[in-house]
Amino acid sequence: MIILPAIDLKDGLPVRLTKGDFATAEQVAEDALSTARGFEALGATHLHMVDLDGALAAEPVNQSVIAGVAAGTGLFIEVGGGIRKEGDIERYLALGVRRLILGSVAIKEPDFAKSMIKKYGDSVAVGIDAKDGMASGGGWLEDSSVHFIDLAKAMDEAGVFTIIYTDISKDGTLAGPNLREMDAVNRAVKADVIASGGVAGIGDIKALSELGVSGAICGKAIYKGTLSLTDALEYQTERKY
Repeated sequence: MIILPAIDLKDGLPVRLTKGDFATAEQVAEDALSTARGFEALGATHLHMVDLDGALAAEPVNQSVIAGVAAGTGLFIEVGGGIRKEGDIERYLALGVRRLILGSVAIKEPDFAKSMIKKYGDSVAVGIDAKDGMASGGGWLEDSSVHFIDLAKAMDEAGVFTIIYTDISKDGTLAGPNLREMDAVNRAVKADVIASGGVAGIGDIKALSELGVSGAICGKAIYKGTLSLTDALEYQTERKY
């Protein structure tokens, strides 16, 4: 299992939300680059970044900040938020980002998402953010009638290498991940599944490791000090990607 500390960007700054509500945005660090370098100094090899402004605007907004982190660290960086066009993927890859996450577009334009998976292979992942079992997009503001398992299976059949699954009701709550749904996704697909949302402490990392997911994203717990990144990295297995 890979541990991915998270940096979510709003107005160029690292913030955390609660349950995806932009009104709860709280700045949690001075800047993205120093934060990423701090994670790297502790032994992190991967970093999960989300362009929150981009998710709302349906196009990349904080690309320059992300480019600075890619240039200023040796981390494997995955980025989501506002990626709707092939040009967005190409520009991020050119900047040194290693994996792009397709979220809303996988719901609204599944054929496009499948074509990007086919063309870019493991450089493209699919992010599935669910609310009451249904996939949600547009910065988590747009509900859909697509069940999260159905979306996961469709993208898996298209050959996606990695799925990032988030239960929105758990995200940023420090209430523990939705292990039941995480297990259901992991069992339903051949793709690697990265767990996101709700991690509060080392017990949650242990529980996710026992589920056999391929990665765990840790955000607010690290910033609030309820989870030591160093301790979490003890559960990191040999780097797969």
